[in-house]
Amino acid sequence: MNKAAIEHRPESEYAYLYRKGEVHLRLKTGKEIQEVFLLWGDPYELDGEQWLQEKRKMKLVAKTNEHFYWQVSVHPPYRRLKYAFEVCDETECIFYGDRGIYPLKKEYYTIPNFYFSLPYLHEVDAYQAPVWVKETVWYQIFPERFANGDSSNDPEGTLPWGSTAPTRENFFGGDLQGIIDHLDDLEKLGVNGLYLCPIFCASSNHKYDTWNYFMIDPQFGTKEDLQRLVQEAHQRGMKVMLDAVFNHSGDQVAFWQEVQHYGKDSLYYSWYHIEGEKPEYQVTENAEVGKNLNYDTFAFNPHMPKWNTAHPKVQEYLLQAATYWIEEADIDAWRLDVANEVDHRFWRKFQEACVKEKKDIYLLGEIWHSAQPWLQGDQFHGTMNYAYCESIVQYFVQKEIDEEQFISVLYQQLMLYQDEVNRYQLNLLDSHDTERILTQMKGNVELLEKVFAFLFLQPGTPCLYYGTEIGMEGGPDPLNRACMNWDKSTWNQSLWEKMHEMILWRKKYAMILSDGTIEFQYDKEREQITVVRARNKEKIIGCFAQGKEGIVVEKDNKIAGEKRSDGTWDYILWQEKEKNR
Repeated sequence: MNKAAIEHRPESEYAYLYRKGEVHLRLKTGKEIQEVFLLWGDPYELDGEQWLQEKRKMKLVAKTNEHFYWQVSVHPPYRRLKYAFEVCDETECIFYGDRGIYPLKKEYYTIPNFYFSLPYLHEVDAYQAPVWVKETVWYQIFPERFANGDSSNDPEGTLPWGSTAPTRENFFGGDLQGIIDHLDDLEKLGVNGLYLCPIFCASSNHKYDTWNYFMIDPQFGTKEDLQRLVQEAHQRGMKVMLDAVFNHSGDQVAFWQEVQHYGKDSLYYSWYHIEGEKPEYQVTENAEVGKNLNYDTFAFNPHMPKWNTAHPKVQEYLLQAATYWIEEADIDAWRLDVANEVDHRFWRKFQEACVKEKKDIYLLGEIWHSAQPWLQGDQFHGTMNYAYCESIVQYFVQKEIDEEQFISVLYQQLMLYQDEVNRYQLNLLDSHDTERILTQMKGNVELLEKVFAFLFLQPGTPCLYYGTEIGMEGGPDPLNRACMNWDKSTWNQSLWEKMHEMILWRKKYAMILSDGTIEFQYDKEREQITVVRARNKEKIIGCFAQGKEGIVVEKDNKIAGEKRSDGTWDYILWQEKEKNR
């Protein structure tokens, strides 16, 4: 037995209060393990002999290339729990608890302190998130490039819509009115969540260099325009998520301007991280890169000084901004840029302030790596699920990994988090930060449809980048931020219809695809993947062919699919219901 592979941690993704009265317990082992049992009970009624007799078998829920993951659900009658594991391979069974691994003998499994402990299950400590997110299909909008609805607020030098390629410097006049004007188009598509990149005062076209958090950038409109956008979106059953940068500001913000002028004598000097009398840096040929900076910034951008979010006055200012827009505009969610570079204490205060203002607010962090510290229930509800979704692109598009490695990565990512957390991750194939997915696919629309079908089957809330539904392409930033094409005669109508249908079935089966279990199967020889989502007595099954051999199956209850020229399926989804006996 590979005893070094056995792992468990209380009060983590391995042991947590799932729902009221229900605890999920998870164990990681080596792949030689054949069975795992849970020994459990109340800490004040510990009886190792009885617990061993009444042990509960755990289910194998995930297989990676290196490990097995086992899970079980229990309902402690008194909201407290002691537990340990009996782990068995083909030659031996061992006792694994809080003090380590021991032979499965009475002299060990009868010692109370050898058991893991959940002393009391406080509901207030449990991960909780707004239910509406599970039923949401997001649509990400880069406001400056979506639609120009009010030419009177165009900044100086605004170019005719789509007249040239996007750059980091040019403007085309996109604004909030443009989004309002096309809400009917978005409603028709079927999306019910709008995710807007930053709209607050800033110098750039991307607005990630905010200098006034309490004011809509005049080139986008006014506070009243945002209020009207949110109100009209809500009337159509849509939620609205704003994007904010609390890691850094733009260098035009009044506080930084004063620091640059007065240095250490400024009241705001300690609002930033500065070493020296005044902020200084060496100019380079690239305006977004400075050398020898004596102050902290986003990356090495001298125009984006980093906030000292541990400073009480900075906290007060930024938290006021966060709650201001919830109160004034009734927004439903915050997407938080560069969230992993801000201290955890600030985010805990941020969540507390936002939830106090609006109980069902959704908080989404931009984190590109594993994010367990931010997803314990006291900071964010979800993150931009790049790590999970990048593996989908690696398999289907780049073909860098085979079926075995692909499934291993997906399971490994899912096992990083509590089951409920996985249901609130934002799943995306591209964004304003990446090359457009259709460009990565070299214009292969059929592949785009298949990969989105796979994405929509995953736990989490899916997101579509503006223009993907009509076949827009674009390379890396800034080419991925082109003007939305509103000449509908040039749209790929077939693709639009397919995306529309997918969004509809994703919403129709939201409860299965959100709350249901997930199982992956693969046939390495045929290069095929199967996804099984199950909830109660209902299943949604999807099969996907990656190689030359298509899928041979016919189902009367088909949900979606695309056939190849030889009559086999490139991918197919169908529903199964267990009949009552």
